[in-house]
Amino acid sequence: MHRFKVEKMGCGGCAKSVTRAVQGIEPNARVEVELGAKLVTVSDAAGPADRIAQAIAAAGFPAEPLPAAA
Repeated sequence: MHRFKVEKMGCGGCAKSVTRAVQGIEPNARVEVELGAKLVTVSDAAGPADRIAQAIAAAGFPAEPLPAAA
């Protein structure tokens, strides 16, 4: 599981764009978006966090990887 802080995400359209960006490189990933907290959690992803963060950033939403939750 990977978690990201995505400060520019502010609406449902943003959340959909972030989800599409992640699933574009990780089709089997499960993406959960917490708009209020500006957090994105990606489960069932095979790739590294940096690759996912780059995909989110390429969609216009700079993403900061967070440490994995214990």
